[in-house]
Amino acid sequence: MVKTGKVVIRKYANRRLYDTSGSRYINLEDIAALIRNGTEVQVIDAKTGQDLTRVTLTQVILEDAKEQPSGVPLELLRQLIVASDTVRREFMKSAFDTYSKMQDALQSGFSEVRSAALSPLGAVSNMMQGITSSGERDEASEVEELRQRLAEVESRLGKPKRRAKRRAAKR
Repeated sequence: MVKTGKVVIRKYANRRLYDTSGSRYINLEDIAALIRNGTEVQVIDAKTGQDLTRVTLTQVILEDAKEQPSGVPLELLRQLIVASDTVRREFMKSAFDTYSKMQDALQSGFSEVRSAALSPLGAVSNMMQGITSSGERDEASEVEELRQRLAEVESRLGKPKRRAKRRAAKR
């Protein structure tokens, strides 16, 4: 079930989580499922109204790490604890930026592969248009030169046959 919009979850002192939109108690796995389905989640303290979303999402990650022992290396976790808040925030921002760039590159690559697989001639045509229209005349002239050479080779291959016929006629 995919929910849209924002789901507000109240966290009570006894650590219970209450989904206000679904009128039910949920657990960290349920929050993970909501997020994986594209739902925005906000967790607030039921008594103080303080935003606990960041802490709760961190708990979701930690619970997930329990089941996957090959998660974040221990030394990295230790260094994050030792690092100051500023360094930790900068590291996490840098890690997220790198992750986002990798995801974008993968998506772009998958799109190119998919379009090439669906239309290989279109992909080659686009590539050739890119060569000629992007000002890379050197490559276009190389292609033209190769075409000319191929025509010359084809014409030479045709000439020996004619010569062979002439020699056979003389004999």
